[in-house]
Amino acid sequence: MSNNEKKKTKKKIIIFGGLGLLVLILIVIALTSANKEEIVLVTTEKVERRTITQKVAATGKIQPEFKVVITPEVTGEIVELPVKEGDKVKKGQLLIRIKGDQYKAQKERLEASLQSANANFRIREAELKRIDSEYKRMKELHSKNLISDAELETIQTNYLSAKASYESALAMITQSEAQLREVLEILYKTTIYSPLDGVITNLKVEIGERVLGSNFTQGTELMTVSDLKNIEAVVEVDENDVVLVSLGDTAEVKVDAIRDKVIKGIVTQIGNSAITKGFGTQEEVVNFEVRIKLIELDDRLRPGMSCTSEISTETVENVLSVPIQSVTARTDINKEEKQVEASNNKIDKNKKEPDEIVFVVENSTVKAVKVKTGISDDDYIEIKSGLNGGEEVVSGSYRAISNDLKDGSKVRIEEKKKVSAN
Repeated sequence: MSNNEKKKTKKKIIIFGGLGLLVLILIVIALTSANKEEIVLVTTEKVERRTITQKVAATGKIQPEFKVVITPEVTGEIVELPVKEGDKVKKGQLLIRIKGDQYKAQKERLEASLQSANANFRIREAELKRIDSEYKRMKELHSKNLISDAELETIQTNYLSAKASYESALAMITQSEAQLREVLEILYKTTIYSPLDGVITNLKVEIGERVLGSNFTQGTELMTVSDLKNIEAVVEVDENDVVLVSLGDTAEVKVDAIRDKVIKGIVTQIGNSAITKGFGTQEEVVNFEVRIKLIELDDRLRPGMSCTSEISTETVENVLSVPIQSVTARTDINKEEKQVEASNNKIDKNKKEPDEIVFVVENSTVKAVKVKTGISDDDYIEIKSGLNGGEEVVSGSYRAISNDLKDGSKVRIEEKKKVSAN
């Protein structure tokens, strides 16, 4: 064998040997990686008994419980306006006077007409009495055959005519009195008095302004008198939450303009009619109006102020609870691969609803435990079944609970970061 052939053979051995060693290294790396388990970093919290209060949040406005919008029933010029916005008024106090000269003229004309009707009535009354006496006398004479039938019929006709005139005069008096009462009522309406003790919260007119009144439609809005001793928060509650609210539920109301105080209240009214916003769009929202009577008032409260409220709808005491983020929903907690396969296929109509589960930590391993939950507050949720108390459940992170963890996963517990007091 020549030296060249020996060199080629040696070179081939080196090349193939290197390739073989590389393949062997890759196989070892693959086997090592396959046997290496992934460890998930989590935070935990113990299952404990607590008192949980379920709350419904809503926003709205501060409004007086009782208020009256003053509108005129007569048309005319404002000649007297002794109040201004913000004034406190008493029931029966003068609020506004409208010029009533034309109604005074009508009153005087109708009073004269009534006097004339009374005078005419007295004349007709006297005439009827005279003819009635004569008619009675003629009937007596006729019974003795001292007068003819024709004479009796004549006096009878005169009597009936006098009686009709008397009744007509009486009707004229009634008509004149009714017309006078009507114009007096209109004249009375030119002066408007406060219907309640309260505060002028909205004044929309000025002295000298002409206003339009109507008995059938709402006239010019003059002012609003509000009883600020009885104030409520009128809030809008989401349609999914309003079914949880009941009359008499307590609430805490925070007014945006009064940040240093939380005002207690009680639910007094729950609306039956929906308030729909963005109808027919993707942003459509359906709310219901709820009224909360404020128990603790503040002199700084004003109608129209924005507020937020938390209505306490239900409270349970001494119940097992876990952090609300510890509960997640899984369709099949032990067969993750089948979940992926099922998600790539058509939806199974008979597929069961997801189970509520928590991950319990035992010896650095988690166990998926199916639970039944109850009400919740902002931080914790009631556990009705599935846990006994004292277990250590995973409380974070959100990604670990919702996606990374599965039954049997290895975990390492991370200490919660302490929040600085500053």
